[in-house]
Amino acid sequence: METNCNKAREKFEFQEIFSKKVIKLKSFYIHAFIYAFVLIVYVLKEYYEIPLNYFPLKYLNSVVMIIWTTVFLFSAIDLFASYKIFDEKWEERKLKSILYKKTKTQKWE
Repeated sequence: METNCNKAREKFEFQEIFSKKVIKLKSFYIHAFIYAFVLIVYVLKEYYEIPLNYFPLKYLNSVVMIIWTTVFLFSAIDLFASYKIFDEKWEERKLKSILYKKTKTQKWE
């Protein structure tokens, strides 16, 4: 009985971690799509001198694009480098050790 409960708990914890990863990946792809769209608009505005002087676009300049590009690159490195360094086997071992410590410290009567 207790092993089934532990397995169900581990499965729930794994699903929770992987759902967080999927959400993080999805938000990164949305960010990448918006970044690519704004980058195209920026190139059209700056290099082809298309007059885009509407409210949000008139404040789009080189400083904004440099800061945004830096943030975008750091988020990409954070997301994809963490997948390479901390792979699934590492996560499973870490999660099992955390769950073991949690069940060891909890004393149910």
